[in-house]
Amino acid sequence: MLFSFHGHGHWSQPFSQVSQHLPHRSIPSVMASFKRISLLLLLSSLLFLLISAPFAAGTEGTVDEEVDGGAADGGEVGLVDEGVDDFFSRDSLGAAPGVETVFHFPKNPEKSITAGETAEIVVGLRNSGESPLKVTSIRASINLPYDHRIFVQNFTAQEFDNATVPPGVQASFPYSFTVSKYLQPGGFALVASVYYDTDDQPHRTVFFNGTIEVVEAHGFFSGETLFLISLAVGLLGLGGMWAYGQVQRLSKKTRRVKKVETGTRSMDNATANEWLQGTAFTAKRSNSISMGKSKKKK
Repeated sequence: MLFSFHGHGHWSQPFSQVSQHLPHRSIPSVMASFKRISLLLLLSSLLFLLISAPFAAGTEGTVDEEVDGGAADGGEVGLVDEGVDDFFSRDSLGAAPGVETVFHFPKNPEKSITAGETAEIVVGLRNSGESPLKVTSIRASINLPYDHRIFVQNFTAQEFDNATVPPGVQASFPYSFTVSKYLQPGGFALVASVYYDTDDQPHRTVFFNGTIEVVEAHGFFSGETLFLISLAVGLLGLGGMWAYGQVQRLSKKTRRVKKVETGTRSMDNATANEWLQGTAFTAKRSNSISMGKSKKKK
């Protein structure tokens, strides 16, 4: 057994085996950093939600003010009552015989319109009739996809002063419109019509009546997307910490603490006697040996 001498003839208690836990300092430090990062992401997501809520409310108020104030850039925004006297409200005008139309989105072939940016649609008008056509205007609106009677945004009409298409001639007319930047992304119905006169009779031909996709002006990484990504990362981090805790709890049940022996189990008697010669330990040992011998003699 190994003893330690502290001076003045006092010996410390012997120690033969010391239970030594081998700490894994790298894993706890990494997990602590991971926990801090996950909590920061979760808190930042909640903070972003609290900050963005008043902004969204302010945005809705701005849209309402624009609707009440009149036409904004590109037309009115809001739900228009179907009783309003509008060019789309139960318009009895029909197409003239022999008039054919085609359309084309030169900047948006996939019909993906960015909110707040100017888009363009071109109508091709072919006059197969016997009388010339006098084009007066092009009008368009965004409607709800499931009910075209409900208007979301009416665009400004494009007026033409002297645009005549003779018989057997085809002409193209561009129309530019701007979807409101406050419009929520999603699918909407775009209805576009060309108005013209033939033989002093007004007519209207709907050259486009389909679905367009309105996307945000900020691209893919919008504020809402960043919030969802941050929230997902935070939840994944919390899930990872919970899983790690479960694994650690199960591993502790089956792990045995390794005992590392410090010092020597046995020592040569001669070496030990020589090393401890003249100390209180040799005197104590000699006394115990002599007492043992005296007992045997008795």
